[in-house]
Amino acid sequence: MDSLFNTTFDSTPSPHNLPAVKLKAKTYDLQEKNVNLKLTIVDTVGYGDQINKEDSFKAIVDYIDTQFEMFLQEELKIKRSLVTYHDTRIHTCLYFISPTGHGLKSIDLVCMKKLDSKVNIIPIIAKADTISKVELQRFKIKIMSELVSNGVQIYQFPTDDDTIAEINSAMNALLPFAVVGSTDFVRVGNKAVRGRQYPWGTVIVENENHCDFVKLREMLIRTNMEDMREQTHQRHYELYRRMRLEQMGFSDVGADNKPISFQETYEQKRQEHLQELQRKEEEIRQMFVERVKEKETELKDAEKELHSKFDALKKQHAEEKKKLEED
Repeated sequence: MDSLFNTTFDSTPSPHNLPAVKLKAKTYDLQEKNVNLKLTIVDTVGYGDQINKEDSFKAIVDYIDTQFEMFLQEELKIKRSLVTYHDTRIHTCLYFISPTGHGLKSIDLVCMKKLDSKVNIIPIIAKADTISKVELQRFKIKIMSELVSNGVQIYQFPTDDDTIAEINSAMNALLPFAVVGSTDFVRVGNKAVRGRQYPWGTVIVENENHCDFVKLREMLIRTNMEDMREQTHQRHYELYRRMRLEQMGFSDVGADNKPISFQETYEQKRQEHLQELQRKEEEIRQMFVERVKEKETELKDAEKELHSKFDALKKQHAEEKKKLEED
Protein backbone atom coordinates (compact mmCIF):
# COMPACT_ATOMS: atom_id res chain seq x y z
CA MET A 1 0.00 0.00 0.00
CA ASP A 2 2.93 2.32 0.66
CA SER A 3 4.16 1.76 -2.89
CA LEU A 4 0.67 2.14 -4.36
CA PHE A 5 0.05 5.59 -2.87
CA ASN A 6 3.69 6.66 -2.71
CA THR A 7 3.56 7.40 1.00
CA THR A 8 4.28 5.75 4.34
CA PHE A 9 1.27 4.48 6.25
CA ASP A 10 1.38 3.78 9.97
CA SER A 11 1.51 0.03 10.33
CA THR A 12 2.73 -2.51 12.82
CA PRO A 13 3.54 -6.16 12.08
CA SER A 14 0.49 -8.34 12.62
CA PRO A 15 0.76 -11.45 14.82
CA HIS A 16 0.06 -14.84 13.27
CA ASN A 17 -1.26 -16.60 16.38
CA LEU A 18 -4.69 -14.95 16.71
CA PRO A 19 -7.60 -17.32 17.44
CA ALA A 20 -9.81 -15.54 14.88
CA VAL A 21 -9.65 -13.03 12.04
CA LYS A 22 -9.77 -9.38 13.10
CA LEU A 23 -10.24 -6.36 10.88
CA LYS A 24 -8.21 -3.25 11.57
CA ALA A 25 -9.35 -0.07 9.79
CA LYS A 26 -7.47 3.21 9.62
CA THR A 27 -8.41 6.36 7.67
CA TYR A 28 -5.89 8.70 6.06
CA ASP A 29 -6.30 12.11 4.42
CA LEU A 30 -4.09 12.20 1.32
CA GLN A 31 -3.41 15.14 -0.93
CA GLU A 32 -1.72 15.32 -4.31
CA LYS A 33 -1.77 18.35 -6.62
CA ASN A 34 -4.78 19.97 -4.91
CA VAL A 35 -6.71 16.68 -5.01
CA ASN A 36 -7.87 15.49 -1.58
CA LEU A 37 -8.56 11.82 -0.93
CA LYS A 38 -9.96 10.27 2.23
CA LEU A 39 -8.62 6.72 2.15
CA THR A 40 -9.60 3.96 4.56
CA ILE A 41 -7.40 0.87 4.59
CA VAL A 42 -8.83 -2.23 6.27
CA ASP A 43 -6.32 -4.92 7.12
CA THR A 44 -7.54 -8.50 7.67
CA VAL A 45 -5.29 -9.40 10.57
CA GLY A 46 -4.85 -13.15 11.10
CA TYR A 47 -6.58 -14.18 7.88
CA GLY A 48 -5.63 -17.74 6.97
CA ASP A 49 -3.51 -18.29 10.11
CA GLN A 50 -5.98 -20.52 12.00
CA ILE A 51 -5.92 -24.31 11.83
CA ASN A 52 -9.66 -24.32 11.15
CA LYS A 53 -10.12 -21.86 8.29
CA GLU A 54 -13.76 -22.71 7.67
CA ASP A 55 -15.14 -19.38 8.96
CA SER A 56 -12.20 -17.14 8.01
CA PHE A 57 -14.43 -15.16 5.64
CA LYS A 58 -17.14 -14.45 8.26
CA ALA A 59 -15.40 -11.51 9.95
CA ILE A 60 -14.82 -9.87 6.55
CA VAL A 61 -18.44 -10.37 5.41
CA ASP A 62 -19.76 -9.08 8.75
CA TYR A 63 -17.57 -5.97 8.51
CA ILE A 64 -18.77 -5.17 4.97
CA ASP A 65 -22.41 -5.72 5.99
CA THR A 66 -21.93 -3.44 9.00
CA GLN A 67 -20.75 -0.60 6.75
CA PHE A 68 -23.75 -1.18 4.45
CA GLU A 69 -26.09 -1.15 7.46
CA MET A 70 -24.63 2.14 8.74
CA PHE A 71 -25.19 3.75 5.33
CA LEU A 72 -28.73 2.33 5.14
CA GLN A 73 -29.61 3.71 8.58
CA GLU A 74 -28.34 7.12 7.54
CA GLU A 75 -30.33 6.89 4.30
CA LEU A 76 -33.55 6.02 6.18
CA LYS A 77 -33.31 8.97 8.57
CA ILE A 78 -35.93 11.71 8.27
CA LYS A 79 -33.21 14.33 8.49
CA ARG A 80 -30.26 12.83 6.70
CA SER A 81 -26.93 14.29 5.60
CA LEU A 82 -25.56 11.98 2.92
CA VAL A 83 -23.51 14.79 1.38
CA THR A 84 -21.36 15.16 4.49
CA TYR A 85 -21.69 11.55 5.63
CA HIS A 86 -18.37 9.70 5.85
CA ASP A 87 -18.99 6.73 3.59
CA THR A 88 -17.14 3.76 5.09
CA ARG A 89 -18.40 1.19 2.59
CA ILE A 90 -15.64 -0.95 1.08
CA HIS A 91 -15.20 -0.11 -2.60
CA THR A 92 -12.36 -2.48 -3.47
CA CYS A 93 -10.98 -5.72 -2.11
CA LEU A 94 -7.39 -6.38 -3.14
CA TYR A 95 -7.22 -10.15 -2.70
CA PHE A 96 -3.59 -11.24 -2.54
CA ILE A 97 -2.79 -14.74 -3.75
CA SER A 98 0.31 -16.66 -2.71
CA PRO A 99 2.62 -17.30 -5.69
CA THR A 100 2.54 -21.09 -5.36
CA GLY A 101 2.08 -21.76 -9.07
CA HIS A 102 -0.36 -24.60 -8.22
CA GLY A 103 -3.66 -22.73 -8.38
CA LEU A 104 -5.97 -21.27 -5.78
CA LYS A 105 -6.40 -22.68 -2.28
CA SER A 106 -9.83 -23.72 -1.04
CA ILE A 107 -9.90 -20.78 1.39
CA ASP A 108 -9.34 -18.40 -1.55
CA LEU A 109 -12.23 -19.78 -3.57
CA VAL A 110 -14.63 -19.92 -0.61
CA CYS A 111 -13.80 -16.41 0.58
CA MET A 112 -13.98 -14.78 -2.87
CA LYS A 113 -17.28 -16.55 -3.57
CA LYS A 114 -18.71 -15.14 -0.33
CA LEU A 115 -17.42 -11.65 -1.15
CA ASP A 116 -18.15 -11.29 -4.87
CA SER A 117 -21.73 -10.07 -4.26
CA LYS A 118 -20.61 -7.56 -1.62
CA VAL A 119 -17.44 -5.91 -2.90
CA ASN A 120 -15.37 -5.33 -6.05
CA ILE A 121 -12.67 -8.01 -5.97
CA ILE A 122 -9.35 -7.49 -7.74
CA PRO A 123 -7.17 -10.62 -7.45
CA ILE A 124 -3.45 -9.95 -7.14
CA ILE A 125 -0.52 -12.35 -7.19
CA ALA A 126 1.82 -11.20 -4.44
CA LYS A 127 5.62 -11.50 -4.49
CA ALA A 128 5.56 -12.09 -8.24
CA ASP A 129 9.37 -11.99 -8.37
CA THR A 130 9.56 -15.44 -6.74
CA ILE A 131 8.44 -17.33 -9.88
CA SER A 132 9.57 -17.17 -13.49
CA LYS A 133 7.65 -15.33 -16.20
CA VAL A 134 6.59 -18.60 -17.87
CA GLU A 135 5.33 -20.04 -14.59
CA LEU A 136 3.62 -16.74 -13.80
CA GLN A 137 1.69 -16.75 -17.07
CA ARG A 138 0.55 -20.35 -16.50
CA PHE A 139 -0.42 -19.46 -12.95
CA LYS A 140 -2.54 -16.52 -14.16
CA ILE A 141 -4.38 -18.72 -16.65
CA LYS A 142 -4.99 -21.39 -14.01
CA ILE A 143 -6.33 -18.83 -11.49
CA MET A 144 -8.77 -17.31 -13.99
CA SER A 145 -9.91 -20.79 -15.08
CA GLU A 146 -10.61 -21.80 -11.47
CA LEU A 147 -12.47 -18.55 -10.75
CA VAL A 148 -14.71 -19.05 -13.80
CA SER A 149 -15.37 -22.75 -13.10
CA ASN A 150 -16.34 -21.94 -9.49
CA GLY A 151 -18.60 -19.05 -10.45
CA VAL A 152 -16.54 -16.35 -8.71
CA GLN A 153 -17.25 -12.93 -10.20
CA ILE A 154 -14.27 -10.61 -9.90
CA TYR A 155 -14.35 -6.92 -10.81
CA GLN A 156 -14.05 -6.28 -14.54
CA PHE A 157 -12.81 -2.91 -15.72
CA PRO A 158 -15.65 -1.25 -17.66
CA THR A 159 -15.50 -1.18 -21.46
CA ASP A 160 -18.66 0.81 -22.20
CA ASP A 161 -16.80 4.13 -22.33
CA ASP A 162 -15.00 4.56 -25.65
CA THR A 163 -12.28 6.71 -24.09
CA ILE A 164 -11.05 3.91 -21.82
CA ALA A 165 -12.54 0.80 -23.48
CA GLU A 166 -9.35 -0.22 -25.24
CA ILE A 167 -7.03 0.06 -22.25
CA ASN A 168 -9.56 -1.54 -19.89
CA SER A 169 -10.07 -4.48 -22.24
CA ALA A 170 -6.31 -4.99 -22.36
CA MET A 171 -6.08 -4.80 -18.55
CA ASN A 172 -8.95 -7.28 -18.10
CA ALA A 173 -6.93 -9.75 -20.16
CA LEU A 174 -3.97 -9.34 -17.76
CA LEU A 175 -5.90 -10.23 -14.59
CA PRO A 176 -4.85 -11.24 -12.01
CA PHE A 177 -2.16 -8.60 -11.70
CA ALA A 178 1.23 -9.85 -10.54
CA VAL A 179 2.94 -7.29 -8.32
CA VAL A 180 6.07 -6.69 -6.33
CA GLY A 181 6.04 -4.25 -3.42
CA SER A 182 8.86 -2.55 -1.61
CA THR A 183 9.31 0.26 0.88
CA ASP A 184 13.04 0.40 0.19
CA PHE A 185 14.78 2.55 -2.40
CA VAL A 186 17.63 1.15 -4.46
CA ARG A 187 19.93 3.07 -6.75
CA VAL A 188 19.76 2.21 -10.43
CA GLY A 189 22.10 4.38 -12.40
CA ASN A 190 21.62 7.91 -11.09
CA LYS A 191 18.08 7.35 -9.83
CA ALA A 192 16.75 6.05 -6.51
CA VAL A 193 13.73 3.84 -7.19
CA ARG A 194 11.50 1.53 -5.16
CA GLY A 195 12.73 -1.99 -5.67
CA ARG A 196 14.28 -5.16 -4.34
CA GLN A 197 17.99 -5.90 -4.57
CA TYR A 198 19.04 -9.49 -5.25
CA PRO A 199 22.46 -11.04 -5.96
CA TRP A 200 21.35 -11.67 -9.53
CA GLY A 201 19.96 -8.17 -10.10
CA THR A 202 17.34 -5.59 -9.12
CA VAL A 203 13.55 -5.83 -9.34
CA ILE A 204 12.09 -2.36 -9.89
CA VAL A 205 8.54 -1.96 -8.64
CA GLU A 206 7.55 0.59 -11.28
CA ASN A 207 9.17 -1.21 -14.21
CA GLU A 208 6.33 -2.75 -16.27
CA ASN A 209 8.71 -5.41 -17.59
CA HIS A 210 9.24 -6.63 -14.03
CA CYS A 211 5.67 -6.64 -12.66
CA ASP A 212 2.13 -5.26 -13.08
CA PHE A 213 2.36 -2.71 -10.29
CA VAL A 214 2.06 0.34 -12.56
CA LYS A 215 -0.92 -1.22 -14.36
CA LEU A 216 -2.65 -1.88 -11.01
CA ARG A 217 -2.06 1.68 -9.83
CA GLU A 218 -3.29 3.12 -13.13
CA MET A 219 -6.47 1.01 -13.11
CA LEU A 220 -7.18 1.40 -9.42
CA ILE A 221 -6.47 5.06 -8.76
CA ARG A 222 -6.47 6.99 -12.01
CA THR A 223 -8.83 5.26 -14.43
CA ASN A 224 -11.53 3.29 -12.59
CA MET A 225 -11.81 4.66 -9.05
CA GLU A 226 -15.15 6.36 -9.71
CA ASP A 227 -16.55 3.29 -11.47
CA MET A 228 -15.72 1.11 -8.45
CA ARG A 229 -17.55 3.57 -6.19
CA GLU A 230 -20.55 3.44 -8.52
CA GLN A 231 -20.46 -0.37 -8.63
CA THR A 232 -20.42 -0.45 -4.83
CA HIS A 233 -23.47 1.80 -4.61
CA GLN A 234 -25.50 0.58 -7.59
CA ARG A 235 -24.81 -3.14 -7.36
CA HIS A 236 -23.47 -4.34 -4.01
CA TYR A 237 -25.19 -1.86 -1.70
CA GLU A 238 -28.43 -2.03 -3.69
CA LEU A 239 -28.48 -5.82 -3.25
CA TYR A 240 -27.94 -5.46 0.51
CA ARG A 241 -30.56 -2.69 0.74
CA ARG A 242 -33.18 -4.77 -1.06
CA MET A 243 -32.50 -7.76 1.18
CA ARG A 244 -32.76 -5.67 4.38
CA LEU A 245 -35.97 -3.91 3.31
CA GLU A 246 -37.52 -7.26 2.47
CA GLN A 247 -36.51 -8.51 5.91
CA MET A 248 -38.27 -5.46 7.37
CA GLY A 249 -41.41 -6.48 5.47
CA PHE A 250 -41.31 -3.92 2.66
CA SER A 251 -42.04 -4.90 -0.92
CA ASP A 252 -42.74 -3.28 -4.30
CA VAL A 253 -45.82 -5.46 -4.87
CA GLY A 254 -48.69 -6.50 -2.63
CA ALA A 255 -50.33 -9.88 -2.04
CA ASP A 256 -52.26 -9.49 -5.33
CA ASN A 257 -48.95 -8.95 -7.18
CA LYS A 258 -49.86 -5.33 -7.93
CA PRO A 259 -47.57 -2.33 -7.26
CA ILE A 260 -47.80 -1.03 -3.72
CA SER A 261 -46.48 2.27 -2.39
CA PHE A 262 -44.14 2.71 0.56
CA GLN A 263 -46.97 4.48 2.44
CA GLU A 264 -49.35 1.58 1.85
CA THR A 265 -46.72 -0.89 3.03
CA TYR A 266 -46.08 1.24 6.11
CA GLU A 267 -49.80 1.42 6.96
CA GLN A 268 -50.15 -2.31 6.42
CA LYS A 269 -47.18 -3.09 8.67
CA ARG A 270 -48.53 -0.59 11.24
CA GLN A 271 -51.93 -2.31 11.29
CA GLU A 272 -50.27 -5.72 11.57
CA HIS A 273 -48.13 -4.41 14.43
CA LEU A 274 -51.16 -2.96 16.26
CA GLN A 275 -53.09 -6.22 15.78
CA GLU A 276 -50.12 -8.15 17.11
CA LEU A 277 -49.97 -5.84 20.14
CA GLN A 278 -53.71 -6.31 20.76
CA ARG A 279 -53.34 -10.06 20.45
CA LYS A 280 -50.45 -10.11 22.92
CA GLU A 281 -52.36 -7.77 25.25
CA GLU A 282 -55.35 -10.13 25.17
CA GLU A 283 -53.09 -13.12 25.82
CA ILE A 284 -51.51 -11.34 28.81
CA ARG A 285 -54.97 -10.34 30.12
CA GLN A 286 -56.21 -13.94 29.83
CA MET A 287 -53.09 -15.20 31.55
CA PHE A 288 -53.62 -12.65 34.33
CA VAL A 289 -57.27 -13.69 34.78
CA GLU A 290 -56.26 -17.38 34.90
CA ARG A 291 -53.55 -16.63 37.45
CA VAL A 292 -56.00 -14.65 39.61
CA LYS A 293 -58.50 -17.52 39.45
CA GLU A 294 -55.81 -20.03 40.37
CA LYS A 295 -54.73 -17.81 43.25
CA GLU A 296 -58.32 -17.41 44.48
CA THR A 297 -58.78 -21.19 44.39
CA GLU A 298 -55.54 -21.67 46.34
CA LEU A 299 -56.64 -19.11 48.95
CA LYS A 300 -60.09 -20.71 49.32
CA ASP A 301 -58.51 -24.15 49.74
CA ALA A 302 -56.11 -22.73 52.32
CA GLU A 303 -59.02 -21.03 54.13
CA LYS A 304 -60.98 -24.30 54.23
CA GLU A 305 -57.94 -26.10 55.57
CA LEU A 306 -57.52 -23.48 58.32
CA HIS A 307 -61.20 -23.76 59.25
CA SER A 308 -60.88 -27.53 59.44
CA LYS A 309 -57.83 -27.26 61.68
CA PHE A 310 -59.59 -24.66 63.86
CA ASP A 311 -62.67 -26.88 64.23
CA ALA A 312 -60.49 -29.86 65.12
CA LEU A 313 -58.58 -27.85 67.72
CA LYS A 314 -61.87 -26.45 69.14
CA LYS A 315 -63.32 -29.95 69.42
CA GLN A 316 -60.15 -31.25 71.05
CA HIS A 317 -60.17 -28.33 73.50
CA ALA A 318 -63.83 -28.99 74.42
CA GLU A 319 -63.14 -32.68 75.03
CA GLU A 320 -60.15 -31.90 77.23
CA LYS A 321 -62.21 -29.32 79.20
CA LYS A 322 -65.05 -31.82 79.71
CA LYS A 323 -62.60 -34.46 80.87
CA LEU A 324 -61.05 -32.05 83.37
CA GLU A 325 -64.49 -31.09 84.76
CA GLU A 326 -65.41 -34.77 85.26
CA ASP A 327 -62.19 -35.32 87.18
